Amino acid sequence: MKLKQLSIPLENSPGRLHEVTRALGDAGINLRAHCICDSTHDFGVLRILVSDLAAARAVVMERLIPARVDDVVAVEIEDTPGSLADLLSLFLGTGINVDYMYAVAGANLQKAVMVFHFSAIDRALKVLEKSDARLLDAESFGILVGQD
Repeated sequence: MKLKQLSIPLENSPGRLHEVTRALGDAGINLRAHCICDSTHDFGVLRILVSDLAAARAVVMERLIPARVDDVVAVEIEDTPGSLADLLSLFLGTGINVDYMYAVAGANLQKAVMVFHFSAIDRALKVLEKSDARLLDAESFGILVGQD
């Protein structure tokens, strides 16, 4: 199951992250998962799963902030040592790369949720679907469905 993630490049400057998150919050958009990291010294990338993708895109576009939509996959794993390595072992020898991933905090302390961006997402999904991996859908995150 693919999820739609909004990727927003942001200048590394005081208040810029606040500006974007405040605008999304004021528009009633909930951040369901997020990660921010440096891509260069001057810029970072805010990657977010939001409650309403169309509304979030409109909010950032109104502020002339570039953003793109990426397909990602969310997988629930046991919150135990080695669980992530076990999941990643499914991709050994497939030629599929994990471009990036991030963890999502949740209320269930026995499980962890990992969000992945793969080099070949359709092939990665086939690998995951053949395993006993638990893929999470948009509803699991409280995301409106049928959005691009």
